Amino acid sequence: MHDLNPPQRAAVLHTQGPLLVLAGAGSGKTRVIVEKIAHLIASGRMPAKRIAAITFTNKSAKEMRERVGKRIKGDAADGLTICTFHALGLKFLQIEHAAVGLKRGFSIFDSDDSSAQVKDLMSGAKPDEVEAAKNLISRAKNAGLSPDEALAAARGNREKEAALLYQRYQARLSAFNAVDFDDLIRLPVQVLEGNADIAAAWRERIGYLLVDECQDTNDAQYRLLKMLAGERGDFTCVGDDDQSIYAWRGANPDNLLAMARDYPKLQIVKLEQNYRCSNRVLRVANALIAHNPHEHLKKLWSDQPDGDRIRVWECRDNDHEAEKVAAEIAFLHTARNAPWSDFCILFRGNFQSRPLEKALQLLRIPYHLTGGTAFLERQEVKDALSWLRLVANPDDDTAFLRAVQSPKREVGATSLAKLAELAQSAHLPLSRAAESMAALRQLPARAGNGLSAFNDIIGDLRDHAATLSAKDLLLRLIERSGLLAELRAQCKDEASFQRRRANLDELADWFDGGPRGGNVGDLAAQLALLSRNDKDDGGNQVRLMSLHAAKGLEFRYVFIVGCEDGTLPHEISVEEGNLEEERRLLYVGITRAKQALWLSYSRQTRRFRELVRLKPSRFLDELPQSELQRDGADPVADAERKKERASAGLAAIQAMLDG
Repeated sequence: MHDLNPPQRAAVLHTQGPLLVLAGAGSGKTRVIVEKIAHLIASGRMPAKRIAAITFTNKSAKEMRERVGKRIKGDAADGLTICTFHALGLKFLQIEHAAVGLKRGFSIFDSDDSSAQVKDLMSGAKPDEVEAAKNLISRAKNAGLSPDEALAAARGNREKEAALLYQRYQARLSAFNAVDFDDLIRLPVQVLEGNADIAAAWRERIGYLLVDECQDTNDAQYRLLKMLAGERGDFTCVGDDDQSIYAWRGANPDNLLAMARDYPKLQIVKLEQNYRCSNRVLRVANALIAHNPHEHLKKLWSDQPDGDRIRVWECRDNDHEAEKVAAEIAFLHTARNAPWSDFCILFRGNFQSRPLEKALQLLRIPYHLTGGTAFLERQEVKDALSWLRLVANPDDDTAFLRAVQSPKREVGATSLAKLAELAQSAHLPLSRAAESMAALRQLPARAGNGLSAFNDIIGDLRDHAATLSAKDLLLRLIERSGLLAELRAQCKDEASFQRRRANLDELADWFDGGPRGGNVGDLAAQLALLSRNDKDDGGNQVRLMSLHAAKGLEFRYVFIVGCEDGTLPHEISVEEGNLEEERRLLYVGITRAKQALWLSYSRQTRRFRELVRLKPSRFLDELPQSELQRDGADPVADAERKKERASAGLAAIQAMLDG
């Protein structure tokens, strides 16, 4: 620990009782967690098998596991748990499934599955009504409410209708032996709060708890933390109230305040030394966030040089803005020999990426847009996973409906509707009804034969599940199901087929290392927890992403576009007078910049074919003006920049002639 700074060392050495580490951006919080795990094990304070470190993303968990692996040699870290909240909830339910009425091999419904069920329950509803209802159910679950509790807490007809829908939705999940993502937190909380013996057993299992990004916990996650830590509270929570930007998905930064009330002996350590940014960037960030109220004020500082002043650009419109950003990136790439991966463009909403992509394409600048089509959302991948879910869980009607039509096998919508009627009257899941000869005889012959062949394949795969590794089972599934043949028929050329087949091969590789004859349902459930950004690696390309997606990342050069009132801050936040989270969002964006930062805004935009005048973001007025360089405000600096560009242009022409 010789190279830890004093607050970092204090956080590592505190191992008795509750600790809150308020870690500013770039202050080495992951290093503190890794060193604390190593100290707990090396000091004999806690064996690795009784330590759990909880993160919010699989990417963070993977990085932490890798760093712990380098820090702790041999088998000292065996049994250590480093995972996300949802992965911990899944592990809990796989062990305690009977306590919530689940059978082994239960399915996890993703967002599309959940939407399909809500849509079916709200027959005739519009898509936005379905999405709104699903969000209300999710909000209730994130608050830790059961269907009955949500109904009791409902205020007004809209919430009461949502609570009644929640009851029907949850009953359907139970019938399918399935849970959704929110249940992975809510159900463990329900069990731990209602069963003292199970709670005691889990506190014995997890003797020390570390939680990263605790400012992002929702109410249910905070209750889970409390139940696992117990009254004694042997935990370290690391977070930053200034980077709480997920209230829209249920995060409650007030949990940091509640922690002090719930644990009167809570110790607080502040990490304020930043190892990422120039001091000028930090002074701008500190000035901005000081406009928010604070229970524990932090002031970030760095031993890095001041660096360039923050550039503020006024642009005609978003096309002009995109052209300026692209030209600046092209210039810096050439003049400073900077790799493309040093650059990042940040925006408030994904719709802002379109002119930026166009401008980058015109200059042939390679870029990667975070949040594109995710690997696990590709058709062939989802088809294969639906088969795997059905092999593990015969009660999963959603998986059955996708698998039986992937590929098509003479079982049309009318036959499936008839099968659903027969299943409902017999109180059976669809897959079990499809195995009944009596049911098959009531369907058209072609549909009955198709279902019979489908049943044979599923039966074969279930038989092999006990002896094959998960990877080999998936490879067998891809062949036996007909998915590969269907893929070849769909693709117009060999290159397209090979590209989509590679997706299935990659999916199989994700299962590599699974135990032979292991529980396929458990492995499929683990895979369901992977989020859309877990494999989002841009390589040597300019990164384009939303401010929300940028949290935890850092880049040498950062451009934040669209700094106008109504965009950043968002118009809804302006109307509601709720600017604190919008200010934190810009703070997160600013502190991504290691060396140089640009803030740009447009004077006008076109809405419904009319030009609309825009106002610069009010946040720009909250920044120290002495740290900013606006176009035309400093003729000397502008002249220097023109000279640098002219020199770079001549050098580029000379290099081209020499070539």
